[in-house]
Amino acid sequence: MEHFIVSARKYRPQTFNTVVGQAHITTTLKNAIKNKQLAHAFLFCGPRGVGKTTCARILAKTINCENMQADGEACNVCDSCVSFNDGASLNIHELDAASNNSVDDIRTLTEQVRFSPQAGKYKVYIIDEVHMLSASAFNAFLKTLEEPPPYAIFILATTEKHKILPTILSRCQIFDFKRITPNDTVEHLQEICDKEKITSDKAALQVISQKSEGCMRDALSILDKIVSFTNGELTYKNTLEHLNILDADYYFKLIEAMLSQDLAATLLLYDDINRKGFEGDLVLNGFAEFVRNLLVCRDEKIAGLIEVVDSFKERYVATAQKVSPAWLISALNILNEAEINYKGARNKKLHAELTLIKLTYLSQAVELVNEAGVIKKKATDAAKPVAFKSIRPAIAEPSPGSTASAIKKNRQATDAKLIIESSMVEEEATPYGRGTVQPLSGSGKPVTGTAAEASATTTPTLGALSKIRKQIARQQTQANNTALLLTMENLQEAWSGYIDKLAQQKNHSAVTNFKLAQLRVADNNSFEIVVESNIQQKFIEQERGTLIEHLQSFYNNRSLSYAIQVEEAAATGTPQERPLSSREQYLKMIEQYPMVKELKERLKLELDY
Repeated sequence: MEHFIVSARKYRPQTFNTVVGQAHITTTLKNAIKNKQLAHAFLFCGPRGVGKTTCARILAKTINCENMQADGEACNVCDSCVSFNDGASLNIHELDAASNNSVDDIRTLTEQVRFSPQAGKYKVYIIDEVHMLSASAFNAFLKTLEEPPPYAIFILATTEKHKILPTILSRCQIFDFKRITPNDTVEHLQEICDKEKITSDKAALQVISQKSEGCMRDALSILDKIVSFTNGELTYKNTLEHLNILDADYYFKLIEAMLSQDLAATLLLYDDINRKGFEGDLVLNGFAEFVRNLLVCRDEKIAGLIEVVDSFKERYVATAQKVSPAWLISALNILNEAEINYKGARNKKLHAELTLIKLTYLSQAVELVNEAGVIKKKATDAAKPVAFKSIRPAIAEPSPGSTASAIKKNRQATDAKLIIESSMVEEEATPYGRGTVQPLSGSGKPVTGTAAEASATTTPTLGALSKIRKQIARQQTQANNTALLLTMENLQEAWSGYIDKLAQQKNHSAVTNFKLAQLRVADNNSFEIVVESNIQQKFIEQERGTLIEHLQSFYNNRSLSYAIQVEEAAATGTPQERPLSSREQYLKMIEQYPMVKELKERLKLELDY
């Protein structure tokens, strides 16, 4: 049985001209060899399978070639090239840094560098996966890398340049390898198929190129597997089957069913896909990529960014014109969220089906949003002045001598004025309609044409004022009919209710000051709060907003108001009784019963004063 060699090894490039997709690297190296401007250390970095180690070996063979060609290539016939091709060259040393990453391995390497080559000009040391070296190994390698002998050349290769110490990077000439383009991959695979006499379909080679993601070694490995699977016949269908890729035709059928809102067709298609063995996350990911390609196809400038089979490109463009960008962007958001949450879903199939149901009825949601946007645009077509909210003027605190009735009248007048002013501002912000008065010119004649339209945005309507007055009168009448009569008895009841609220909020200081306050009924809509000091007044003032809301809600009277009067108590020989605070009650208790304090300290209790 003949020994089989995989394509990645059998067709490994032997000269710079046969390296695929790295012309910027090979041209630079050939010019450096021809001009004899070789650096003593190179660093080849880039993705996997793009030719880093291959270029390092070609460089090592070329610089030791005895009959170098005019274009900077090796002759492949001299003793040095033949020994290199047979793997018997003594001037080339390869070290796998992934398994030889210790300081001792680097020391052994530096000791070998001292010996000059027995044949040839240079001794080349290729260190692959150099980022796997330890920090101490890097430091041991620094001096030799900076000042090697004139016959020693180091070529470092890595896929992760960011893991290499900056001191190493500064001592090397850095070459960045790029991913191999899909077109270059397809051309190289076609050449190999021709040499191996394999019947190949270009669409199948394009699928392999997409699956390899710019890695030539992966593309050749996939090619070998599919050739073995199909017995030398490479077609689009068996390539999809072998690589477990869903045919794009299913995605075209899915989006047609979704745009026509045919839920039955959508679910039947997904069931067919599921029966073929494709998992839900694979379907969601593939459909998201499909929607992305449709979005890209809508713009001719970026249509080249899609990587699809050539036979499908025209179909992508035709389908993209049928779908709105709003639908595509919304679908991408839904699919992205579904992919993120797929792993945590218990019923995977149901999760994928719910996503497809959302996409099926997505057109209705987009239409509703578009209609709402049109209505909003029409409403803002007419130019309108900005309706500023009027600020309530600060009402000065009543003087001690002012009566409750005067306070009430002042507040009612202020409220009525604010309502009328705010209504006039609102009327100014609306165009002329029913009940409006035609504006007059300076001469007293009605203004017609564009002058009337221009003044329509600044002159308020007069018919709305009477409507506001009637509304205020009706509200006041209703309030008077349903309001609870203000008496001292129910005032004390409402006051006690508010004190209970403060106690529930554990605002004990306010509770104490509210209990010390005295109340007086002034008339049916106002009363007075009498306090002994300014401190008590401040405590009550802090609760003004919630207190007036509580009282107005209790009496069902929005006109209810109050005033705070400070009346210092007359100095008398007998102290005035007042309720004790929580702290004073506790101090009096431990004074009478000392064991209570001892109990508190033993149990480490904390009291809420």
